[in-house]
Amino acid sequence: MSKVTRASNKLSEAEIRIKIKNTKGFWKVQKWLVVLNALVDPRPAKEIALHTGLSEASVHKTISEYNRYGAKSVETPGRGGQRRCYMSAEQESRLLQPFFESASSGQIPTILEIKKAYENEVGQEVHKTTIYRLLKRQGWRKIIPRPCHPKANKEEQESFKKTSNARTFLRLCHCLSQSWRDDIADSSFREH
Repeated sequence: MSKVTRASNKLSEAEIRIKIKNTKGFWKVQKWLVVLNALVDPRPAKEIALHTGLSEASVHKTISEYNRYGAKSVETPGRGGQRRCYMSAEQESRLLQPFFESASSGQIPTILEIKKAYENEVGQEVHKTTIYRLLKRQGWRKIIPRPCHPKANKEEQESFKKTSNARTFLRLCHCLSQSWRDDIADSSFREH
């Protein structure tokens, strides 16, 4: 038979149930359920894992950390979040404040302007997606549309405009019967 997994009595059963009710986040609730199971009904970690939907290793780790460090081991910040950043959220909002003011007065700040100010503040170059994510975090995003495609060729566009009516005319002629085609070809439609 496997070794029984027990949680120490750092918190009572009622306190743990209150923590479960007040805790937000699936993984934190799962950790508290593991602790509750090990406190109320000590049994092998494999059974607790089956009951809570976690792996056996997760149960061992959660109980071990809880027995060593108490409730603070369960109430960790968790995964995700912005831990490696150039600036705090307050610094970012202070940096963007002049741009927001100019935008409210009708001027459109560009990403390049914001990027230059950000790089001056940080002291190193950053990619433009960093600025887009910064604007999204601050709740504002405005992308200026391109006036034209960077690979556009004006001469080709003009020649297409001149020949596009003739192409449409030929497609229309192709759809008509042969007798109609002969009549239209002789008429003045082609000259226009």
